[in-house]
Amino acid sequence: MFAQTTKRATPASGARYLPAVTALAALLLASAPVPAQAGQLFDAIKQRGSIRCGVSTGVSGFSTPDSTGNWSGIDTDICRALAAGLFGDKGKVTFTSLSPQQRFTALQSGEVDLLSRNTTWSLSRDTAVGLDFGPITFYDGQAFMVPKTLGVTSATELDGATVCVQPGTTTEQNLTDFFRRHQISFQPVVIEAFDEINAAFFAGRCDAYTTDASGLAGVRATLASNPDDYVILPDLVSQEPLAPAVAHGDDQWFDYLKWTVFALIQAEQLGLTSENIDERMDDPDPNVQRFVGKSGDTGQMLGVDAKWSYNMVKQVGNYGELFERNLGQGSPLKLERGLNALWTEGGLMYAPPIR
Repeated sequence: MFAQTTKRATPASGARYLPAVTALAALLLASAPVPAQAGQLFDAIKQRGSIRCGVSTGVSGFSTPDSTGNWSGIDTDICRALAAGLFGDKGKVTFTSLSPQQRFTALQSGEVDLLSRNTTWSLSRDTAVGLDFGPITFYDGQAFMVPKTLGVTSATELDGATVCVQPGTTTEQNLTDFFRRHQISFQPVVIEAFDEINAAFFAGRCDAYTTDASGLAGVRATLASNPDDYVILPDLVSQEPLAPAVAHGDDQWFDYLKWTVFALIQAEQLGLTSENIDERMDDPDPNVQRFVGKSGDTGQMLGVDAKWSYNMVKQVGNYGELFERNLGQGSPLKLERGLNALWTEGGLMYAPPIR
């Protein structure tokens, strides 16, 4: 049996190839790389030759200065990765310590180019405060730490307790919401300075201390005279997605921030580390070839060098390396990856395709 054939209508003379040509032109235009159009801030950063990064006044594992003024932590490493990709040198960054009350004003006024300081992404900050948040770099939640001698096993047992809390944070509102929801009372002890609130808690001025669970782990591990004397209660009373942020107004700078974080995550997905990335330069995997700058045009799309993502990983490491040395088993905090593991390992860390 012969296959049936379908007769197609013949276009009028002179118009026969127009639809096909138009479709092909549209496809080529859609797929052609579009050079990045740098915004005012992105241009200013390039001309300055360094990135001004707003960090905390000292949160172990996130951003902490040593006695010589050298900063360490996952938040500071995000800034170093930005500098490595933009300038080919992770050292082209300066750090400005900012309190919770100072941070948003410093960003809006242009004192810093971005915030990378354990800041929670929320609706009001994304809109009313005028921030653009990059990808989440740490999934956290608010918790309570108490002396073991207090004998409580849940935050719901803290009725009438005095609680140390910093003002100007989502922590303060979450604290009020938690006690109201459970119809129990508390007495806030509000202290702004990070070192002062820690000293107050360990001096016994408060029954409990509340902030992000990771922050409590850092305080207990590095500041308690005997960490085993204190317990972080299992209740997580909020979701605290921590992410770097830039001010509204420069899409190019925002794009570069987003894809820096995504590149660090994808590097871990691809198994690219600061130790092996040179050995993997000739890996036939197209994703690796694009990542190290040997094919594709991702750098042109972002307005940076073709080896931007290679430089980040070579000089700073992939996301897993950042986590382990600052927060994980290679750090005093020794936190488990948990939600911050790759999606392939049961976590939430996931990067869109870099192509």
